Amino acid sequence: MEKQLIDDCFYVQQKKYGLWYSTDKEGKGLITALTEEECVKATRFYLKGLQEGWDDANIVKHEGTVGGKL
Repeated sequence: MEKQLIDDCFYVQQKKYGLWYSTDKEGKGLITALTEEECVKATRFYLKGLQEGWDDANIVKHEGTVGGKL
């Protein structure tokens, strides 16, 4: 399948088994998704996070230990 340039920033292409795959302009793999729409949406979100930084205020942090006596 032919690659499509999106937002003059990244490429999306349908690959084996019908999955959609995005790469940056240098060919580095970014996102794999089930549909083209979700691949574009997730890639835009990911690239925005890389560029502007991630909002740590909305991240839920979990602890892997159980407090108290069992």
